[in-house]
Amino acid sequence: MTTLLFVSPTDNSEAWRGEIAKRLPDLEFRVWPDAGDPAAIDCALVWKPPPGVLAGLPNLRLILSLGAGVEPLLADPTLPDVPLVRMVADGLTEDMAAYAVLQVLRWQRKVDAYTEQQRAGVWKQLGHRPASEVRVGILGLGVLGEAAARALTPLGFQVVGWSRSAKEIRGVETLHGEDGLVALAARSDFLVCLLPLTDQTRGILNAKLFATLPQGAVVINAARGGHLVEADLLAALESGHLGGASLDVFAEEPLPSGHPFWTHPKVHVTPHVAGITHPSRCADHIADAIRRAETGQPLLHVVERGRGY
Repeated sequence: MTTLLFVSPTDNSEAWRGEIAKRLPDLEFRVWPDAGDPAAIDCALVWKPPPGVLAGLPNLRLILSLGAGVEPLLADPTLPDVPLVRMVADGLTEDMAAYAVLQVLRWQRKVDAYTEQQRAGVWKQLGHRPASEVRVGILGLGVLGEAAARALTPLGFQVVGWSRSAKEIRGVETLHGEDGLVALAARSDFLVCLLPLTDQTRGILNAKLFATLPQGAVVINAARGGHLVEADLLAALESGHLGGASLDVFAEEPLPSGHPFWTHPKVHVTPHVAGITHPSRCADHIADAIRRAETGQPLLHVVERGRGY
């Protein structure tokens, strides 16, 4: 029988216990810090576990991430050298694609401006560019980036995707490499970041890239706070070069009180909710990984630690 340790400061352990029990009724589900005998634990389902917790499990053979991003785990120098599986599930993917669509439409259809007019009792049509004339650039063409591209394309937007190395997606124009990044930025009225956070992508949303974007472009970051140089974004907004930003992730979370993003008229803040790991939608992924580990089948979505994703 497999014994799983659940470690998360934010996720509902009982919801996960119930959903996993439906799929793996014989699994023993423990919640940290009530771990019992550490030697009995085979696998861990985690989000931002305290450093060293997993190192204290001598027979651990599988780590399952509750999120698509695994950089908090990889930052722990004591992380055991066992397979680490990232979250790839329909519910999370659909959430992230919907967030990208929501934020593009929010700005394209001037939702905030109409909300202000309603409060003021003003009836005035502001007009908007049709989707067919709006260019959306997506940074990152993994599962999440591809889903966002496929969600935006049928709405009529001109969608272009970028990845560090060449990648082909049917029906979506793709670019890659440093030259491709510059070319994509130059033609992006909306720039959506869905990249994994690695040494190569940290700080990629910076003054140099913003200067390449068209006048009035909007930046949407739903990946990781480490992708964005916050001071550079504020400067680009204040200069008027950028028209706005939708931010779901930040260098420090929760976003500190008094941070200029809270009150900036051109910034829309959400509290890291673009892609939510719903137990009912994502437990199948966890159960499948555990079954594969139990039966010796190849694991899916294993993190390549050297690449960071």
